[in-house]
Amino acid sequence: MVLPAKIFEVKGEAELESMLRSIKEFHEEVPYEMDSGETIKLATEIFEPKLEEGVVSGVFSKDFVSRKIYRRQALETPVTEEAPFWIKRLGGRTFLIVMAPSVSRGVKKLLTNHVANKLSEAIFAQSWSIVEVRLSNETLKRLHEMNVGASKLIWFDDVDIPSVQKLCLAGSGLADTKLYRDYLDHGKIWYVVFEVQKRGIVVGITRNCVVTLFSKSTTDAFISYILEDLLMLIE
Repeated sequence: MVLPAKIFEVKGEAELESMLRSIKEFHEEVPYEMDSGETIKLATEIFEPKLEEGVVSGVFSKDFVSRKIYRRQALETPVTEEAPFWIKRLGGRTFLIVMAPSVSRGVKKLLTNHVANKLSEAIFAQSWSIVEVRLSNETLKRLHEMNVGASKLIWFDDVDIPSVQKLCLAGSGLADTKLYRDYLDHGKIWYVVFEVQKRGIVVGITRNCVVTLFSKSTTDAFISYILEDLLMLIE
């Protein structure tokens, strides 16, 4: 199972109840003329909006038209992609988690950044009230080193070695290797994959707060890890 999600911060001022009302009212619809001459309506809307235990959640839905080649002819098919999301207040800040849609065929068109921008428009009538967040190099270093033997992969960026842009280490026991310490002297941790031992899941985390689940688990358990363990670490 591979489940990617991204964390954002809600900078606009609004209570969770107010956000929920705005989300419930959100609906966009545009006409689209198919090659066949038929005109259909492509909708952007939010399903299952709710507020439970201090968390606003819902499913962001957007219609697209997919074009594929069949026997040298382009065929158009309306498709819908859905991205679940969660909004939670913590320590005087408000965070948004958007899970990337699962698409069995074709290329994903509904990106997490797009969902964040549309939610910003739906709640605050402007697209810059929800912004990206970051984890520091020191935080990723600590997450790796506190799970000794559990790390699987580390990518370094911002490397000061001429003609080298990124460095990578893979394997167990990375925290104890000389290469790991040398790489830290020449770059910053951009991405680390490790097992969260107390939860029994394997995740990958980037500095711009893209979190990916790589092991068998449930969506609820994955989101609980983000809500309960990761949000408090964000800069």
